[in-house]
Amino acid sequence: MKQTKRDFAIQSLGKPKIPSPLTVGYFKSDDERVLCEINIDSRKVLPAGPLRSMSLEVAGPRAAVYFEPQKVKAAVVSCGGLCPGINDVIRALVMELWFRYGVRNIIGVRYGFQGLIPRYGHDFMELTPEVVKDIQDLGGSILSSSRGNQDIVELVDSLERMNINLFFVIGGDGTMKAAQLIAEETMRRKLKIGVIGIPKTIDNDLVLIQKSFGFDTAISEAVKTIQCAHVEAKGAPMGIGLVKLMGRQSGHIAASAALAQGDANFVLIPEEPFDLEGEKGFLRHLERRLIARNHAVIIVAEGAGQNLFSRKGPVRRDASGNIRLNDIGVYLKERIEEYFGKKKIEINLKYIDPSYIIRSVPANASDSILCGVLAQYAVHAGMAGKTGMLVGLVNDAYVHLPFRAVAAQRKNIDPRGNIWMLVLESTGQPLSMKN
Repeated sequence: MKQTKRDFAIQSLGKPKIPSPLTVGYFKSDDERVLCEINIDSRKVLPAGPLRSMSLEVAGPRAAVYFEPQKVKAAVVSCGGLCPGINDVIRALVMELWFRYGVRNIIGVRYGFQGLIPRYGHDFMELTPEVVKDIQDLGGSILSSSRGNQDIVELVDSLERMNINLFFVIGGDGTMKAAQLIAEETMRRKLKIGVIGIPKTIDNDLVLIQKSFGFDTAISEAVKTIQCAHVEAKGAPMGIGLVKLMGRQSGHIAASAALAQGDANFVLIPEEPFDLEGEKGFLRHLERRLIARNHAVIIVAEGAGQNLFSRKGPVRRDASGNIRLNDIGVYLKERIEEYFGKKKIEINLKYIDPSYIIRSVPANASDSILCGVLAQYAVHAGMAGKTGMLVGLVNDAYVHLPFRAVAAQRKNIDPRGNIWMLVLESTGQPLSMKN
């Protein structure tokens, strides 16, 4: 069968010629690779040639670097929504640049990409080990953040005007798309600016990337909410605990939190449409559950059930260009109460939306480790002269990925895949709730 060609080549500003100042006992080579796909489909024919098109460059320190560390000026920015671990990444970037490479000129760009646009008037923040020494214990971002598109030419003008050599960008899929455009503009101008991304999406929906930072913390915090919902549901006759979790286009948090806790009876995600009414619809299944067990716990991802809303008027979007979702949590609450009210069945429903609590807490230990490793590898890549790429975890290995490889699509839950099958087994909900 014909193979789909994928380009995982990493761009470089030039040949690294300067011996690395690192005192580590090992260095990585650009020739060290990790296979992108580890599962072999018997229906496909493996390519006879080299596996470079199927493999990814391994992250890590290089024996030679491109920039003279003492002359480097680095900038760090965080964009998009808040997420546990941003401060861990900022701290690790500064510590690696300062102590391992001897870089002494590091600035923080405040309020996302707005910070590079003069008309907004945002001040820069000087980043030193003293400034970042305890920020890993804080939620949010010491640089703050913002959403919305900014003019790429203006952004690169600012980087050029400020004599930036390394630009570290922390953000999700929209931010990585912007970073790709920034890298392309710097290359078009022949500027020696390395643009390196550290992927941040609490929804864990960046394609190819096994896990993004903040996801483990989100699950841990979501589990606490589900526990509370379960207590509330069992605390009254015909009790219902309804929890809305993050997940605009993918249900990774909802599914993983359900598996971690095991108290959920229904998990509703964007990838699996469902009906409300009808013999096979969600409400009828909920009724059966309540009659059988006298309580129920429901987890719904914020992007689930959007097909249930009428589409009238123009599509509304937020500052980042994302479609504004209808509030499925409130809608479900009202429809459940209406359904059982008509049947004269008294229920006790408690609705919990912990979204802003979950995303604003500090990272847990697992995420802190991931944040530190990603930041260190981002610095190694930048100092080696690489650009137009991000660092990520793929198949249990840290690798370099070109922006274009992750910006094309999102990672979704396969409704016929292992994760969703495990959720169905855990909850006991039917394979489909479509009539």
